[in-house]
Amino acid sequence: MAEETQGLVEAAQRGDRTAFGSLYERYGRMVHAVLLARVHRQETDDLVHEVFLQAWRALPSLREPAAFPGWLARIARNKAMDHYRRGHEEQELPLTLEGGGRPGEDGQYILAMVRSLPEAYRETLLMRLVEGMTGPEISVLTGLTHESVRVNLSRGMKMLREKLAPGSGEPGPGAERQS
Repeated sequence: MAEETQGLVEAAQRGDRTAFGSLYERYGRMVHAVLLARVHRQETDDLVHEVFLQAWRALPSLREPAAFPGWLARIARNKAMDHYRRGHEEQELPLTLEGGGRPGEDGQYILAMVRSLPEAYRETLLMRLVEGMTGPEISVLTGLTHESVRVNLSRGMKMLREKLAPGSGEPGPGAERQS
């Protein structure tokens, strides 16, 4: 797969938009997971497109086509940091809405718990849990060894289970509502 990616990158550097579209298809889920580890879910889709637009513009400056996955992930991480530097205010829905709890509350709570984990585990967990990638896919897309991915997923899941366990000290979803 690395040779295929390298060929697509080289073609895209020559202006082949179809090759770049193939790179988008191949790496879009990875970029989404990298962003989701750092920004609100509602903002990730737009930022994914911004990352790929920036990558398209900067692609001629990429000297080593084989470094594309890591280079793209770095663009995504920087885009997330820039997003917050520009002063985007985070506004959450009120804790109570007419008709009961907030839609997607449990998912948002779990995502917040994943985001509270060390960075080494956040991205691989989101690639696995949200994007549905396998360990080998994550390894290929991130450049991490299979063993590193396995360890990150195992340790990250263990930490996440501990955070989500009853009595963990972490407030559960909607805990503020309960009286």
